Amino acid sequence: MQSETQSPQTRAAVFEEAYSYPEVASRVAQRPYTADVAPAVTFRYRVVKRTFDVALVLIFSPLILLTIGLVAAMVWLSSPGPIFYSHRRIRKNGAFFSMWKFRTMCVNSAEVLEEYLARNPEARAEWNKSHKLRRDPRITPMGGFLRRYSLDELPQLWNVLVGQMSLVGPRPIVAAEVEKYGDHFACYCRVKPGLTGLWQVSGRSELTYDERVALDCRYVNQWSLRKDVGILLKTYRSVVNQDGAF
Repeated sequence: MQSETQSPQTRAAVFEEAYSYPEVASRVAQRPYTADVAPAVTFRYRVVKRTFDVALVLIFSPLILLTIGLVAAMVWLSSPGPIFYSHRRIRKNGAFFSMWKFRTMCVNSAEVLEEYLARNPEARAEWNKSHKLRRDPRITPMGGFLRRYSLDELPQLWNVLVGQMSLVGPRPIVAAEVEKYGDHFACYCRVKPGLTGLWQVSGRSELTYDERVALDCRYVNQWSLRKDVGILLKTYRSVVNQDGAF
């Protein structure tokens, strides 16, 4: 499978080699849970939330499969390259997993990004700040449409079904983003990453990275199934309105 890269060469791969990640993950796992993160280790989170995730995906599976089939056909017809791609992300307890998406970029995305950033210092500063570009030269015309309506995220429902992700949680991060989380990385590792989350319904790409980290920790510390339902409903509204999407 082709992998869409988030950075030149890629930054995540370089960071994984240079960074003693297993030691960090081990320290995270050994830290005692305090009262403010207790919901993440309760029966309600481990069993009720998991049952809710699986049940919701299965209930809407006919619509999901139809949509995935239509999007797959559009990606295949719109540009050369694979339909799906996987990307190495970090999940609960600091383990790595392959997160799936529809391909939204050109097949030589790493080279295109490197050349673009070399020519545009302002774009490089934007990339270093948020790992996103408002005008990303790698994205295909069809990819832009899929991203605006978050349709490229649909394959992650498979990650939800196999238990690597949840419908709601912090967005999965790459290894290069660990240092951006700093001490808050321990907070991120206490729950499963989500298909959507508090960040997405609070401004998404319009927020700074520090604000995103703060929202992730707020979600972990104040988790409840009722809030998950609220985030899912707000996600639908945000997708329709394309709030903070690019």
